[in-house]
Amino acid sequence: MPTLHPLTRRSFLRAAGVALSLPALESLAPRAAHAADKDPVRRMVCICSTLGLMPDFWFPTKPGREYESTPYLEILRDFRNDMTIFSGVNLPGVDGGHMADSSFLTAAPHPASYSFRNSISVDQFAVERLPDATRFSSLVLSTVDSWTISVSKLGVPIPAESSPARLFRKMFIEGTPDEVAAQLRRLRTGHSILDAVRTDAKRLAQQVSPSDREKLEAYCTNVRELEERLQAAQAWEKRPKPRTTAAPLTDIPDKADVGGRVQLMFDLIHLALESDSTRVVSLRIDGIKAEGAKYPGVRESWHGCSHHGHDESKVAQLKIIETDMLQRLAGLLSRLRSTKDAAGSLLDHTMVLYGSAIGNASSHSNSNLPALLAGGGFRHGQHLAFDTKNNHNLATLYVSMLQRLGIETDTFASAKTTMKGLELA
Repeated sequence: MPTLHPLTRRSFLRAAGVALSLPALESLAPRAAHAADKDPVRRMVCICSTLGLMPDFWFPTKPGREYESTPYLEILRDFRNDMTIFSGVNLPGVDGGHMADSSFLTAAPHPASYSFRNSISVDQFAVERLPDATRFSSLVLSTVDSWTISVSKLGVPIPAESSPARLFRKMFIEGTPDEVAAQLRRLRTGHSILDAVRTDAKRLAQQVSPSDREKLEAYCTNVRELEERLQAAQAWEKRPKPRTTAAPLTDIPDKADVGGRVQLMFDLIHLALESDSTRVVSLRIDGIKAEGAKYPGVRESWHGCSHHGHDESKVAQLKIIETDMLQRLAGLLSRLRSTKDAAGSLLDHTMVLYGSAIGNASSHSNSNLPALLAGGGFRHGQHLAFDTKNNHNLATLYVSMLQRLGIETDTFASAKTTMKGLELA
C-alpha cells in the first residue's frame, strides 16, 4: 500500500470551487493522535417539533424497561434499545403556549412575558466550551424561515438556516467567485461535486485501509443521493419560452410540504455529522408557519389539526402528519446507526434529542412534554416516567447531555443536577 502522508480528520477532497469534507477515517490520523484519542468524538443534535405529539398516541403507561408500545413508539420499535422515553417532564416556569418554543433549549421562564429576556441555549452553551475542531461550530436550522431555538449568551436568537440548498453550498462549495460560479453552473446541469474531486478520491481510496475505503464510498454515495434529492426538489423557472430547463439548485418552495422539508434537513444533518463538519446541531420543525400539510387525506394545516378539540377527523389528520415525522426521525436514526464511526457508529456517539415545549397543542399546555433521547452511549431501552401532575425538570437532561460531551458542569439554567435514572452504558 502506498505511504500516506500524515493528514488530519479535517482533510478535504479539493478541486476548483469544491471542498468536500472527509468523514473520520482512521487511516488519516497520525498514530500519535490515535494514542491520544482515548474517547470517541461526541456529538449532539437537538430537535424541537413545535406542535408536540398527540399524547394518546405517544406516551406509554408502564414505567421502566418493560414499557408497552404505543402507536407512535411502534414506529421507533427498531430503536427501543437505543433510546429513552420521558414522561411527566416540563421546563419549570416555561409557559405561554407556542411562545414556549423560544425556551425549549434555554429553559428561561415566562417567554410570553413582556419583560422576558432569554438566556443561552444548551447547544450554544456546549459550543462555547467545546474545542474549535470543526468547520462549523454549530448548525442552527429550521424548516421554515429563520425562526430558531438557539440563543446566544446575550439572550439574542441566532437566526436559523432554512435553505438546504444554501447550506449544501456552504458545506461543499468554496474558492474564488469565478470558481464558485462555475461549480454552481455545473450543479444546475445535473453534475455532481463528486465529479470535480473524482481523481483525488480515487487516489485517496488507494491509500487507506479497506474499512476506510468502504466508509469513503458510502459517504460519497450519501453526498450524491442528497444532490439528487435537492435537484428533484427544484422548481421550474417561469419563462415565456418553452426551451427553459430546470432552475438553479433550490429548495422545496411549498411550505405545506413539511415532510419533504424535514427530510432534506435530516439528510443534511447526517451528512454534516458524517463529514465532521459540525458536532452540534439544532433544528426547529415548524408546524405553525407550514401553511398547510401536503399529505393524502389531510385537508387542514398542521397547526389547525393540532387544535383538534378531540374532533375525530382532525385527530386522524394529525396522526397522519405526526406518523410521517416519526418515520423520518426513524430514518435519521437508522442512517446514524448504520454509519461507521470510531469504535462504533455515529449513533453510538451522537445524542439525538427529539421533543417539544408543547405538551398538548390542542390546549396550549406546556406540561408533560414529549421527549426522547436516542444514542450517545447511554443505557437506554427504558421509559423514565415522572409525576404527570408535578413534573420533573427536563433541563436536568440537558446537564446529562453536556456532561456526556465532556463538559464539566453540574448545572444548566433551572437544573441543578443530572437527569434521574439516565445512566451511561
